[in-house]
Amino acid sequence: MKKQFLAVAVALLVLLSMTAMAATNRYDPQIQQAVSQKIQKAKQLKNVSSSVEDGIVTLTGPVNLYQDKLDAANKIKKIANVSGVRNDIVVARQSLPDGQLQQKLAKKLAYDRVGYFDNAFNYIAVAVKDGVVTLTGDAYWDVPRADAMAIVAGTPGVKDVINDVKVLPTSNFDDSIRMHTARAIYRDSELGRYAIDPAAPIRIVVDNGHVTLYGTVQSAMDRTIAGIRAGSVPGAFSVDNKLVVD
Repeated sequence: MKKQFLAVAVALLVLLSMTAMAATNRYDPQIQQAVSQKIQKAKQLKNVSSSVEDGIVTLTGPVNLYQDKLDAANKIKKIANVSGVRNDIVVARQSLPDGQLQQKLAKKLAYDRVGYFDNAFNYIAVAVKDGVVTLTGDAYWDVPRADAMAIVAGTPGVKDVINDVKVLPTSNFDDSIRMHTARAIYRDSELGRYAIDPAAPIRIVVDNGHVTLYGTVQSAMDRTIAGIRAGSVPGAFSVDNKLVVD
């Protein structure tokens, strides 16, 4: 009896799957037409081709920017009855050495949040290998992480992006430590000069009460003083001084 019931259940599942597939297949011609129209309207996608099977759109071909690859997938996802996008678009590799690309991106990221309240509370590092960019670090909230991604994706020479930047948890306790640590460091007579260039501050990352200092300072003494000042802030559980002496 159990075997008969199991056989009936399997048969029903197969029938339902076939019905669903047939329903999906019937939209493929309309999807293909809509996809082709979307691609034709975008000049940056002029070399991109598409195919549709069971509601899944496959995109192939070259583009100039990684952002173009992302935009292509986002455009197609909005088309009615599209169940998925397989993005096989390739970003054309420009003759820019990894080292130069890394320096270029690092400079752009350093100036990204200048003028915003969270500037000194983010730390985003960039590495490049064979045109693939990896972002790491900690962001005060999701906006700096998204901004960093947008900067990298829109830079010529970037083939792909791995965004491993962590968004720090929302915490009034951590906010208090951030503000007190910033005051302790920047009100020091020796360390105040690091607030002059907003693109190169002493960066203060606070995660669940643990403080990490990032950035470049001019002397070992400055590095030591910054660690002492951060360690004097009430409520901080620990201080990891990762400042680098230039």
